[in-house]
Formats: sequence, C-alpha cells, structure tokens
Amino acid sequence: MTTETRGAAKSTTGVRGARRLLLDNGALSALVVLVVVLSLSSGDFLTTRNLLNVGVQAAVTAILAFGVTLVIVSAGIDLSVGSVAALSATVLAWSASSAGVPVWLAVVLAVATGAACGVVSGVLVSYGRLPSFIATLAMLSVGRGLSLVISEGRPLPFPHSVSRLGDTLGDWLPVPVIVMVAVGLVTAGILGRTFLGRSLYAIGGNEEAARLSGLRVDRRKVAVYALSGLFAAVAGIVLAARLSSAQPQAAQGYELDAIAAVVIGGASLSGGVGKASGTLIGALILAVLRNGLNLLSVSAFWQQVVIGAVIALAVLLDTVRRRAGATTAPAGGGGGRRAASAVKYTVAAVVVAAIVGGVSLWNNGSSSDGGRVTMGLSLSTLNNSFFVQFKEGAQAEAKAKGVDLTVTDAQNDASQQTNQVQNFISEGMTSVILNPVDSDAASPSVRSADKAGIPVVAADRGVTKAKTATLVASDNIAGGRQAAATLADKLGGKGRILVLQGTAGTSASRERGQGFADGIKKYPGIKVVAEQPADFDRAKGLDVTTNMLQVHSDVDGVFAENDEMALGAVKALGSEAGSSVQVVGFDGTPDGLKAVAAGTLHASVAQQPELLGKLSVRNALEAGRGERIPAAVRVPVKVVTEKNVDAFS
Repeated sequence: MTTETRGAAKSTTGVRGARRLLLDNGALSALVVLVVVLSLSSGDFLTTRNLLNVGVQAAVTAILAFGVTLVIVSAGIDLSVGSVAALSATVLAWSASSAGVPVWLAVVLAVATGAACGVVSGVLVSYGRLPSFIATLAMLSVGRGLSLVISEGRPLPFPHSVSRLGDTLGDWLPVPVIVMVAVGLVTAGILGRTFLGRSLYAIGGNEEAARLSGLRVDRRKVAVYALSGLFAAVAGIVLAARLSSAQPQAAQGYELDAIAAVVIGGASLSGGVGKASGTLIGALILAVLRNGLNLLSVSAFWQQVVIGAVIALAVLLDTVRRRAGATTAPAGGGGGRRAASAVKYTVAAVVVAAIVGGVSLWNNGSSSDGGRVTMGLSLSTLNNSFFVQFKEGAQAEAKAKGVDLTVTDAQNDASQQTNQVQNFISEGMTSVILNPVDSDAASPSVRSADKAGIPVVAADRGVTKAKTATLVASDNIAGGRQAAATLADKLGGKGRILVLQGTAGTSASRERGQGFADGIKKYPGIKVVAEQPADFDRAKGLDVTTNMLQVHSDVDGVFAENDEMALGAVKALGSEAGSSVQVVGFDGTPDGLKAVAAGTLHASVAQQPELLGKLSVRNALEAGRGERIPAAVRVPVKVVTEKNVDAFS
C-alpha cells in the first residue's frame, strides 16, 4: 500500500469515526448543530470571549448535574441540590462574616453542610423507605428555609479570598470552568474506575438483583446522596463567588436544569445509564441556548419556548438512537438497516429544525443595521405588570431614538442576570440598562461592563460596590412613608394592620419596608400584628393573607409592598376589602388602579414605570455617547386614591 493510499484510508477512517461519534451521541450531535447555527446567525457567538462566557454560565449547572448524575444512575432523583447550594453558600458567608470563623474553616463547614444534607436525604430514602422524590423535595424546603433563617432573608457578603473562585486566571481563563472540569473528572473517575461507581450501575439496573448479589445497597445510596450534596455545596460556593454575595434565594429552579442536563446527556431516569461526559454536554447545550438566544435578541417570553423545544428534540434524538440500537439485528440484517435509517432521519430532523429555528430567530430577532446603537436591558422579572410597563416605555423610547434594544428577563435569579449582562458585554453593546435582582449581586457584572468600557444605567434599584453611569429610580423609602401616612390617615390613627413583604433580599422590599416602618412609627395607635413575605406575587399574596386572617381576623388594614400582593389580599378579604379593611399597595399598575377606582383598594403609590423605562433608555443613550449625565435621576411617586385615579388611568 502506497503512502498516499494509507493517508487516504486514515482520512476516511477519521471521517467515519467522527460520523459514528455524532450518530452514537445524540446530545453531542445537538450541541454541534446548535453551535453551527448560532455561529452563522451571530458574529458575536464564535469568539474566544463568548465561548469562555458560555463555559462560565454552564459551570454551576454542570457541577450540580454531576452530583445528580450519580443519583440518577442509581435510579434515584435529587430535587434538593439548588436549595442545598444556597444553604451551603449562606453557611460559609455567615460563618466568615458574622461568626468570625476563619475562612478555611468556613469553607469546610459549607462543604460539610452540603454533604450532611445529602446524608439526611440518603437515610430517608434508604432506611426510611421514602421515595427519593419525596425525601429530596422535603430537603429542598428545609434547605431553603434554613438559608433564609440564617441570613434573615438578606444577602450576606462573601469572603474576598473565596470570591476569587469567580474570577479568571491570567485575565482569560475563568476559575469556574476549571472547577467544573475538575468535578467532572472526579465524577467520571467515580463512575468508571471505582467499585462504588460500578455498583451504582448495578443498583440502577436492578436493585433487587444487586442486593441479592451481596451489594450493600442502602449504604451505597447514602453515599451517593452525600456526594450529590457535596457537589451542590461546591456549586453554591462557585455561584456565590461569582455574585460576591451569598443569596438566600439563589439557585432556585437549578435542580430542574441539573436534571435536564443529565437526561439530555443520555442518562435514563429509570437508572443504570449515564456518564459524566454526557452530563457536561447537556449542561453546555442549556448554556449555549441561553447565550445564543440573548445574542440573537430573542424575546424573553419566546426564549423559554425555544429552550424547551430544543431540549425535547435533543432527548428525542437520544431516545430514538437507543431504540434503534435495541432493535439492531446481531447479524446486521433488515433490523440494522432500519435502525440506521431511524438514526439518520432523527439526526436530519434535529438539524432541519435547528436550522429553521435559527433562521427564524435571525430574521425576527437579530436582523439589525450594523450602524444602529445597540442597548441591552436586563429586567429582574417580567412576571409583574410594573416591569412589563417599564419594558414598554423603554421599547417605545428606543424605537423613537432608533436604538436596537434587547430585553431579557432574569426571572428573579441574580445568577441568570449576571449571565445576561455578560452576554451583553460579549455582544459589545453600546450601553446596558440593569434592573438588579439584588443590588449586591449585580456588582461583579457591572464592574465587568465598566472594564469593557460599556456604561451601565441602574434602573429602579441601585447597584452597590460598583460604578454606574446613573440611577434612574423612584424613591422607594419616601414611597413607603407615604403609604404609611395614607393608611394611617384612613384608619384615623388607630387600628391593627398586616404587612405583605416582597421577595426577601431585594432592595425594593427592603426600602419600601423601611420607609413604611419609619412612617408608621408616627402613629402609636396603629399596631402591625403580623408581616410575612409573599414574593411580590398575587397568588402568594392571596394565600399568605388568607393564612394570616385565620389568626388575626380583626385587622383594620393591610399594606402590601406591591400592587400584585395587594390584589391578592383584596381577594382574600372579599367583601371586607375597602369597607371594614383598608388595603394600600405600591406601583400604580393598571390592575391596581382599577381596584382603586372600584374602591376595593384604598390607595396605591404610583411609580410611573413607563416614564422610568423611557428615562432609562434616554440616559443610557447619552452615557453611550460619552455625554455627561446626572448621578441620579429621580422620578416622583404619587399616592393614587379614588379622588385622583382618573388622572392616572
């Protein structure tokens, strides 16, 4: 055989090997397709900075998912990893900052906390015979509750030495990526090279057979849940390091992302199948999707639809591949051909769907004139009519000024918002508007934007420990005082009242609550008999008010830190709202104003959210041009009652 012939043979073998690798791994095929489509759709995607950014965004989910992989291989499930991550980070921050424990010992306590939570879950599953779903669901609630108790619902400062885990080495290699790879290698080693790993496959494949063969199944299960808790603690520390603070509400919903990553990576929820490399690919798919959709300026509402659809396609590909493999005839007969055809058709379907989706997204979301000014807006949540109005005001002003505005929804997740701002930086936005989920957690991403020369305008809530171009906001503290005076005047300076608080740890809740508490002190005849958080949510406002009324049925008034909770309270009070019980809200939303006009809501402190949005875009545009703007832009708040509601409708 000549040298040329041997070279051609090797080349052919290499091509066949690559094709076989893709066909034999549905998740990898989906990841390759996504990367290709996004690279063609956005010139900002396939850059070193952005790819490292994707790695950072995948890190926490991947670390959590590695632990969940061990559990799923053993035919279990762990829903507690997000809460355990938050609890471990909170323990570390509290130990180091409030208890005066040395940082190294605080880290040990945090990791031990995660492992201990896992042990408890494992004992409940193995010896308590609880279904893993129930046991870890209970631990999810316990972990989140303990996190809130320890932190008192407030973000805790993170030790600077540990915060370096969120930095980069040599100004280019992110430490979270290094930690992710290290934990992945440990997971792969456990599954592939240890007796524990091999026994997990046996337990997941047939637990009774594993028990009869002499395996100590119960002990193995406790060990695997302990490892999952330990990995969750590591993920929580990395997450808190990125945010430079421990958030008691951090990592909410991350357990679902972790499970999704494991399943996308080829693991079976029935147990016995799964590997670390597949889990890493699954986590990367989720990160690539979120990053790419941000770069393509896809609507925040549509992003969830697209992510869900692509996840389903990826899992479908892997499922069909497995079924095809199961039906392949040993001698390579017709069954084998049908299996190969099924795989090929499924791969083709995913490729076509992804390309069509990418082209559609490109046409609808990312096609813009390169000469236009680009601006990013990250809102804390769009599950609130106040921020929907803010968005509408911002979009109207952006359209009038010829600005290409990209709006994202952080879903009240400080980590997700950090990722969104990093995506704006990667895309090279002219300026960024940031409505922080939490003022402390937003500071690292704002500093990154400042380092990249991108001005950031804080909207509605300020950012601590970082320089912003300006703050466009209402005075929440003053508004809280006005709400207190309005409610007290209506009650004649006497009465018993309930207080519905917003999401624990948010600056809006702290400031409005502080203003109301300061204002109500002027009325000694008014007593706050109970106050509970309802997370700025109408449904939770209804439930919490209903529960508090069981104990305090003789209240005269309710103050809610936003209109959504106030409307929930109105629903709970029924016919008493506006007659024997007076309710005051905050924000001046359309539904709130309707309730004021109807008389069921006595008053709302209106913030003029559309004007806030317009002024934020206006100031961000000027900051992007290098013009001087004021350090703070205050939008006046006004108390809206039945007397003046027509002027606001």
